[in-house]
Amino acid sequence: MLAELAAANAAFGVIKQAVMNGKDLASAAHSIGEYIGIKEKLEKEGHKKKNSFWSSFKGKGSNDLDEFMVLEKIKEQEHELKQLMMLYGRYHLWDDWQRFQAEMRKKRRAAEEKARKKRKQIIEGILLTVLIIVGLGGLALVVWFAFFLKGL
Repeated sequence: MLAELAAANAAFGVIKQAVMNGKDLASAAHSIGEYIGIKEKLEKEGHKKKNSFWSSFKGKGSNDLDEFMVLEKIKEQEHELKQLMMLYGRYHLWDDWQRFQAEMRKKRRAAEEKARKKRKQIIEGILLTVLIIVGLGGLALVVWFAFFLKGL
């Protein structure tokens, strides 16, 4: 979690420095993309951990506080990014950025769902193949025993 925060801080620092040096936001597009990717990863991990079956068995402790503080820092930085986009970007840049992010999130979720379904089909195919092989092997064993016992 701290490594992700350090990466987010570095990316955000590049964004701020680029704007403060008089460059436009487009010149920091790569860093903005990195920052948003890290933010989404942290949120996804937090959501996954919160909904995990095992999290109810683990004790609460400083990890929860650390996670909360990291997410709070990310929120502060995102608010500052919003201000930078509104101040130094074109009119409605932030709104367009929010719509674009929502659209890309939907596409990523659809791709993840498609990959999950494909993995499920592959696993089902493997299991079916194993069952067929085991069934045929069992049938061959029964036939072999029948001929063996008949010969005695």
